[in-house]
Amino acid sequence: MKTFLLACFLFFVAGGFICVAQNSYWVKLTSDELEGYADWKAFSGKIAGRNYLDSIQSSLQNEGYLGLYLLEDDIANDSARVKLVLGKKYIWDFISEGNVPREFSKDANPITQEYSSAVAWMRKVIREAENHGFPFAEIKLDSIQRSGNRLSAVFSYDSGPLILWDSVKVEGETKTQESYIQNITGIRPGTPFSQSQFEEANQILTRSPYFLQTQSPSVEFQIKKAQPTFTLRDRNTNVLDGIIGLLPNANEPGKMLITGQLDLELYHLGGKGRDVAVHWQRLNVATQSLDISAKESFLFNSPLDVSLGFNLLKQDSTFLNRYLSLDFGYHMSSNSYLRFFTRRQSSDVLSTKSYEDATKLPDIADYRWNQYGVGWNWNKLDSPYFPRRGFLISSEFAMGNKRILENTGFPPEVYVGLDLNSPQYLGKGEIEKHFYISPIWGMWFKGSMGFTQNKNLLLNDLFRLGGLKSIRGFNENFFFARSYGYINMEQRLFFGENSFLMVFADFGILENPYFAPSLDKPVSFGAGINLETGSGIFRFIYGVGKSNLQPLQFSYSRIHFGYLARF
Repeated sequence: MKTFLLACFLFFVAGGFICVAQNSYWVKLTSDELEGYADWKAFSGKIAGRNYLDSIQSSLQNEGYLGLYLLEDDIANDSARVKLVLGKKYIWDFISEGNVPREFSKDANPITQEYSSAVAWMRKVIREAENHGFPFAEIKLDSIQRSGNRLSAVFSYDSGPLILWDSVKVEGETKTQESYIQNITGIRPGTPFSQSQFEEANQILTRSPYFLQTQSPSVEFQIKKAQPTFTLRDRNTNVLDGIIGLLPNANEPGKMLITGQLDLELYHLGGKGRDVAVHWQRLNVATQSLDISAKESFLFNSPLDVSLGFNLLKQDSTFLNRYLSLDFGYHMSSNSYLRFFTRRQSSDVLSTKSYEDATKLPDIADYRWNQYGVGWNWNKLDSPYFPRRGFLISSEFAMGNKRILENTGFPPEVYVGLDLNSPQYLGKGEIEKHFYISPIWGMWFKGSMGFTQNKNLLLNDLFRLGGLKSIRGFNENFFFARSYGYINMEQRLFFGENSFLMVFADFGILENPYFAPSLDKPVSFGAGINLETGSGIFRFIYGVGKSNLQPLQFSYSRIHFGYLARF
C-alpha cells in the first residue's frame, strides 16, 4: 500500500513538473487605456512570449498608435509584467497617390482617415503589380507631414523590372508534356508574370486525374524571365479489367455464347491529356452494351477539347439503341468547363411479332433523333477521385428533331394521322457536395435530375436508372423514366487516404408514362466499404431497395462489388 501511495505521489509530482515545463514563461500585459490584457498568459518559452508582445505592438501600430511603447516593470527568468502605453492615435488628413499607376489602384478600397486603410491600399497595389508582371514592385510613404495627430503624405512607387514568363519546366517521374502544362495552367512564354496565376496553377494541377505533385512548385527569376517548375509523378489511372465466359447457346445448339464484361481505359496518352475508353458488357443471352469514347485535349494548343463517342444498347429482344456523339469543350477558367455537342440517336425495334395486331403506335418504335446541345461543369472538388471537400455542378440541355420511321412489321394504320417529325427536348443536371467533418469522418451528398419531352415519347426514348452509379439496391438499368430526381447520401468513416466504411440512403421520384402507376418513389439504404489496395480499388456495397416494382424484402437485396485495377 505504501509503495502504491508513493508511486501516485511521484506520478503527480512528475505531472506537475511536466505542466510547468510546458508553460515555462508567463506574461502579464496591462494598460490604462485598453481592457482585456489583465490576465497572465502562459507560453512555451521566452521567445514565444516576446513574439506575442511584438504581435500586439505591430497590430496596434497598424491601427494608428505610432507612438506606443512597452514598460517592463517586473522582470524574472520565467515571467514578465509589461505595461502598454498607447499614446496618440494618428489619422490621415490627406494622402496623395503620387506616381502609383492608376491601373493598379483603381480596384482598391478608398483611403479613409483610419491609418490602417493606407496599409490595406498599399497591399492591394502591390498585389496588382505582382499579377501584371512586376513581382519586385515597391511602394512607400514619402513627404510625411504631421499636424497634431493628423498626417499627410505622398505614395512613392517603384515598379522594378518587367518580368515575363519563360517556358514551363516539368520534372519528376511523368510523361506529361510541357505544352500540356502550359495549356492547362494558362502560363505561356512571353506573357507577363502573375503571382495569382502561379498560385492558381498549383490548385489546377492538384486536381488533375493524371498526376500528383510531389513537391511544391517553384519559380526561378533570371534576366527578366520567370521559369516555373512543377515536379510531378504520374498516377496509376489506366484501367484494364474484365471477365470472359463461354456458355452453350440455347438458341443455336452446338454453338457457344460469349458473355462477360470488359473495361479498358487509357488516359493521358503521350502526356497530352489524350483519353480512350472501351466498355463492353454482356451478362446474358439477349442483352448487351458497348460504349467507346476518345478525347483529344487542347486541340492544336487551343483551349478546345474534342471528343467522339459511340454507345450501343441491345435490350433483350425488344429494341436496339445506338448513339454517335461529337463534343467540343472549352476551358472557360480553372473551374468552369463549357461543352457544345451534337448527337445522333437511332433506335430500331428487334421483334415485331407481338405488334402485328396493334391499332395504335406501340410503346416502342423505330426513330432517328438528331440532337444539338450545350453542357456546363463547375468543379471545386479537392481531388479528382476521392474528394473530401468541395462541390461539383454539371448540367446538359439538348434539343432537336425526332423522326419516327415506318416499320413494315407494324400495321400501316398505326401511323395514320401521326406527326412523324416533331421536336424533342432533353435536360440533365447534378450537384455533388462533400463535407469534411474531421480527418476520419466525412459526408457526401448528390442530387440528380433529368427530363425528356416529346409529343410521341417512346419507351426506348426514356432514361435508364438503377444500380451502383444512380439508385443503389436495384439492378443496373432497372428503371425507365421520362423525368426523374433522386438524392444520394453517404456517411463515410475514413481509415486510409482513399479507404472508408460507409452507410448510405437513396431517395428518388421517377415518372414512367407506360407503367401504372406512372409515378414511382424508390427508396434504398445499405452499407459498404471502399478499400484501396496496392494496385487498385475494391468496392463492396450491400443495399436493399423498395419501389412499385420491388418490395422491401431482404430477398431482393443487391450486392454491388468490383475491383478496379489501375496501372
